[in-house]
Amino acid sequence: MSTFNKAKDLVNKTLQLSFRPDKELTAVDVQAARAYIGNYWKEVERFHPKDDESLLGVPKPYLVPSFSAKTGFDYNELYYWDSYFMVQGMLDPEHEALVSGILEDLMALFKRFKVIPNASRTYLMGRSQPPFLTTFIFDVYQTYNPGEKWLKEAIEIAKQEYATVWLGVKKPNERQVYKGLSRYYDINYLHDLAEAESGWDMTPRFSRRALNFLPIDLNALLYKYETDFARAARIFDDKREAARWDDAAKVRQTTVNELMWDRIRGLFYDYNYVKKKRGNVSSLAAYFPMWAGMVSDKQAASMVKALRRFENQGGLATTDSLPVGQFVLGSMPTQWAYPNGWAPLQYIVIKGLERYGYHTDARRIAMKWLKTNLAWYNEHGLFLEKYNVVSPEKPPVKGVYPSQEGFGWTNAVFERLCQDYVDRPL
Repeated sequence: MSTFNKAKDLVNKTLQLSFRPDKELTAVDVQAARAYIGNYWKEVERFHPKDDESLLGVPKPYLVPSFSAKTGFDYNELYYWDSYFMVQGMLDPEHEALVSGILEDLMALFKRFKVIPNASRTYLMGRSQPPFLTTFIFDVYQTYNPGEKWLKEAIEIAKQEYATVWLGVKKPNERQVYKGLSRYYDINYLHDLAEAESGWDMTPRFSRRALNFLPIDLNALLYKYETDFARAARIFDDKREAARWDDAAKVRQTTVNELMWDRIRGLFYDYNYVKKKRGNVSSLAAYFPMWAGMVSDKQAASMVKALRRFENQGGLATTDSLPVGQFVLGSMPTQWAYPNGWAPLQYIVIKGLERYGYHTDARRIAMKWLKTNLAWYNEHGLFLEKYNVVSPEKPPVKGVYPSQEGFGWTNAVFERLCQDYVDRPL
């Protein structure tokens, strides 16, 4: 029996330590689940330094989202935004080589291909994923202190990605399309594949016309790049460059507010630049600007009030209601929508709330999400890719691919929220 299976058996024997859902979580409540997560990482660690058929080689070991011997749907490739969220639970000395190596792998892909692809497969090179490179860089810089020379080299790669991929105006990177703002894209110029670049595959946000939309989350991420470039310039004592990046961020912030902020509804919305109007789907993408630090205190207060649109028994739903036509013949099943909740979106919202001082709201949502994850784990002995936050005892709504177990970013966000809220009680 493998070490992992022995640990799982031990966990199953301790399930009687089930928590009380109506009480604050304790370290004892989450002990078995965290042990499972700690043992799970070895199951999803891969090392492929050389190209192998469609699998691209990268220099260091990395993590894949999930592993299951029960299904033919398996992962062996490195994913862009999954990787960022998976390391959030292991920013510690024990995992320094792995975390730093994953970042090195992403940068190596950019240096080789002038894009960080959706994942390290030849057939996934036509698009990227939501850009978290500068945030990843600063996480490593702050946690492990690799030095200013390392930071300068890493930030230079991020600047190239920003300019080449996200500000590109023609094939293979035709993303900056309207008033200096960018869209999700795929080299095949297909709406559904551009939607896949968003990571939200599939979602009602774009009405299956993703190429026509300026997404609020993407442009908040690019604002974060600009402020991170300014931050790096200040570290390097280059005040002139820092001012240039501050100006770029301010221009983007002004344009985003003009096109995407809905004062009446108190939320940001994706903008259909073809029809010159905001989309009508309220989603958690609206909270990326709060996470990025680009909203005013007044906007933040409105967004906190709007949380009631998304908050349910088990956490935050991805959109505020069941999309009309979700299962109409000819439409795609939209797993990135009500009633499903996803770990990375809970994390983004929680960190945004913390950034603006809404600590009570952040803790409430974190606890709801932790309890949803923990209840499923205690019942079934595993974590899921996504959860039904409206009825947490029921399975999540399926998407265009089979629902996954494991699961990398769920495990990592669970561990990170345990560190932030269970290990540091009120």
